[in-house]
Amino acid sequence: MGSALLAGWKANRIPGSFHVVEPKPYRRIKGAHYYAAPEKLPARLIPAAVVLAVKPQIFDQVLPYYRRFASSGSVTLSIAAGKTIASIARGLGPDAAIVRAMPNTPAAIGRGMAVACAGPGVKPAARALCGRLLAAVGEVAWVEDEALLDPVTAVSGSGPAYVFLLIEALAKAGVEQGLPPELSEKLARATVSGSGELARLSSESAATLRDSVTSPGGTTRAALDVLMAPDGLEALLKRAVAAATKRSRELAG
Repeated sequence: MGSALLAGWKANRIPGSFHVVEPKPYRRIKGAHYYAAPEKLPARLIPAAVVLAVKPQIFDQVLPYYRRFASSGSVTLSIAAGKTIASIARGLGPDAAIVRAMPNTPAAIGRGMAVACAGPGVKPAARALCGRLLAAVGEVAWVEDEALLDPVTAVSGSGPAYVFLLIEALAKAGVEQGLPPELSEKLARATVSGSGELARLSSESAATLRDSVTSPGGTTRAALDVLMAPDGLEALLKRAVAAATKRSRELAG
């Protein structure tokens, strides 16, 4: 996720220098400075913002290394799933300015969706800076209730994986009905991406857009009768989002 954000910032020419701590970067983005460990960061570095794009499982181990930046006035923007503002403050100090956000990977192409919550003590300028960083790679919404970030994580943070799975499943289903694999994959990708763009640009509800494709007694209706059955897609997604929300809360410890 951190690489996706950085790629988006560079593509959108966000001004400033970028210092990245990553022991084993799977790719290096041109123009950024990379360090194998936080101890390697320049001693005199005082960043305007520290973005914590760290997996929840190792978050508490690395957090103390960034305490010096929090005490120097840097705003901390955390995108770690499940890690609350209160728990981050315990690691950074009581005076730390913390914004917690949940973006998603389409940020890498400027089409991300992020929801953010500012902790106590975050000044307007710091909140605005975090907003600019998130808005540079997509849409941003702010919430006052931090608890909402758990279902946000389940819907939009993890959501791209659900969509990619849909592409996989749709392509495989096409192959089972006789389509060549390459053609079926192309159809699935184009259909999902095109439908998403239509939904984004349309003022109609998703239900109305669905109805516009569905003729009584037609092929789409036959498929929807399966997908909209009591144990169909809606019920499955409800269980999936509930499971992801539960796991996000568990990660908060």
